[in-house]
Amino acid sequence: MKATSGHFVLKGKKDYRDIAPVFPEVLTTFLEETDQLPEDPEVLLMFIHLNQVELERNGKPEGYNRKGRMRMIFPLTRKEFYVRGTARSSEVVRVTERISRILNKNGVDHEVEWNALSSVEE
Repeated sequence: MKATSGHFVLKGKKDYRDIAPVFPEVLTTFLEETDQLPEDPEVLLMFIHLNQVELERNGKPEGYNRKGRMRMIFPLTRKEFYVRGTARSSEVVRVTERISRILNKNGVDHEVEWNALSSVEE
């Protein structure tokens, strides 16, 4: 299977703050899997901290929206986040499935949707 985006839609009463405890593992895994891990460990800690603060306040974090092969986006439209590749690929599927396993292992109820970008997000 190939996809351009993999979406993690939070189920029920789950909210952004429910992602906070597992977010360091999610972001680190995303960056490792996509070969975008910063060389400086302090930069990674900064990315984690900035996102963590917003998640703990139940706000929309930045995610990882840098120029690169893949991005992690938290849209304004609904309680979800997604990974998006520059092209349809099996890498998007692999990374999405890996993050989904982390969320499941930590009790974050969600559904995975594929290629569910709105025209605004495209």
